[in-house]
Amino acid sequence: MKDRLVRACRRQATDKTPIWLMRQAGRYLPEYRSLRSRYSLKELWSEPELACQVTLFPLKRFEVDGLIVFADLMTPLEEIGVALEIRDGVGPVVENPIRTPAQVAAFPHCSESGLGSRVAQTIKMVKAQAPDIPVIGFAGAPFTIAAYLIEGGPSRDFSLTRSFLYSDPSSAHCLMEKLTDLVLNYLADQVKEGGADLVQVFDSWVGVLSPDDYTEFVLPYTKRLLEQVASWGVPVIHFGTGTASLLKLMKEAGGDVIGVDWRVDIGWAWDQIGHDRGIQGNLDPAALLGPEDTLKEKVLTILKRTEKRAGHIFNLGHGVLPQTNPDQVAFLVDLVHELTENPVCYQEVWKGGQGE
Repeated sequence: MKDRLVRACRRQATDKTPIWLMRQAGRYLPEYRSLRSRYSLKELWSEPELACQVTLFPLKRFEVDGLIVFADLMTPLEEIGVALEIRDGVGPVVENPIRTPAQVAAFPHCSESGLGSRVAQTIKMVKAQAPDIPVIGFAGAPFTIAAYLIEGGPSRDFSLTRSFLYSDPSSAHCLMEKLTDLVLNYLADQVKEGGADLVQVFDSWVGVLSPDDYTEFVLPYTKRLLEQVASWGVPVIHFGTGTASLLKLMKEAGGDVIGVDWRVDIGWAWDQIGHDRGIQGNLDPAALLGPEDTLKEKVLTILKRTEKRAGHIFNLGHGVLPQTNPDQVAFLVDLVHELTENPVCYQEVWKGGQGE
């Protein structure tokens, strides 16, 4: 079914549970590493022809139900001139982190389109070469981008970000307002110009916040963002990590589907957000590094807890790890499709009845 992924986002019946993987086009693929040896990471993101090539790599190996465009959460910041670099083994590093009210005031307020034009070109190229597979546009959520800007890079506890919220809430709100407009304009190009079939918004670091802080500093901005994207007629997946205490608030913020990581029971999580929304997840990426029997067990557990209910999208709880064997990914994709196409084969594929 060509529209399996989009139908699942709408909680409509599908012939099989759709599956795609975060970071499915990345460092674990030999063909990606070969290309990366000849081009910088920035070149791969910036040149639509190269980004299209990388986006399509998984389709040559796996029968995934969606292709996420190859880009980076920090791309819109680069487009407005924020000085940053992506360091191997570290991630994005911002040259001049935002720490003062004056820096927030000087941060550009972007209200014009064009930020996502290169990503839009990539999406159009991918759709031309793979017209039967939905293309997923994406962006970092305002809070996660703010956290990178304030910390200056990845962090274990995001203490600088949290202290910034507490010490200067008015500046924090101002920054969130500006970043919401930035992300909206970036996504508008992906959807309206590129033709993305659905969108995922990554709030990767929002789990560091308490529910009260989420309500004050995140909820109004994420809600505005997701409502606007939904008005364009495309499904929206709202993803975060470490969000067990925030699931009901994330539902309030919006999204057709809420993505969860591997640290929660997916059945419990779906009960928290309510079955009027879809859910995405939530295999531990490390399960792909273990034996097939264990992988089968974990897949079956997730499928049993979601009960093949309309609205489940199978995915990892975060991105594919670089050391993953692509053969394990192929095994996973085929297994999910096989089990959900023929539910009676659960016990034939994996004997024992565990996973309840």
